[in-house]
Amino acid sequence: MTSKVLAILGAFDTDHPRLTLSEISRRSGVPLTTTHRLVGELVTWQALSRTADGHLRVGLRLWELGQLAPGRLQEVAHPWLQELYAETGENVHLAVRDGLEVLYVDKLHGRRAVRLVSRTGGRLPMHPTGVGKALLAHEPDWFRGAYLARELERPTPRTIVEPGRLARELASVRVQGYALTFEEMSLGSCSAAAPVLVEGRAVAAVGVVLSSRRARELQRLVEPLLRVTSEIARAYAAR
Repeated sequence: MTSKVLAILGAFDTDHPRLTLSEISRRSGVPLTTTHRLVGELVTWQALSRTADGHLRVGLRLWELGQLAPGRLQEVAHPWLQELYAETGENVHLAVRDGLEVLYVDKLHGRRAVRLVSRTGGRLPMHPTGVGKALLAHEPDWFRGAYLARELERPTPRTIVEPGRLARELASVRVQGYALTFEEMSLGSCSAAAPVLVEGRAVAAVGVVLSSRRARELQRLVEPLLRVTSEIARAYAAR
């Protein structure tokens, strides 16, 4: 029964934050009658809640439990992300690698900044994103080789999916210490990103995203970006 409850909760993600009962049943693979009973119990416990139109979403009880999860990286990084945002006025986010994707764990953005496709708690492929390239470039050779051997997603016509070309770009990222992207994840945006290196391992990456109309301004973001990632690494290693 525990596996069915976990499957029901797993039906929700950043792309599906609100679901109907039948959608939960379909996405979880749990029969509708069982879904109905278990969802009722989860709503009573406040793990799920109902919206005004009858949809279901993650409830406050789960959010409360989630705040108890270890978050040392976010705690260390957040003040530095705030400093980077204050200095640049641009979208700033923090990401880690989870499997073959980047998981966004923190984000700061302003009302006038370019719209982001990333969301805190959301996942994106590694190769089209600045933070993903910064992380992928510092993975072991065997991991990069396995990643590049896959059929790579192409979110936009500008996404680099040719293994040889991507491998050369990742090599450049390792040498220069940062990654740049131009409309590879979404049209209209570009980014600069750098890894947080602790004892040679990329524990996270910080990215700055702005409108592709201002791509020539990316280079000015590199210095503050590298300074912040260096400070995060130093503070993270000291704890």
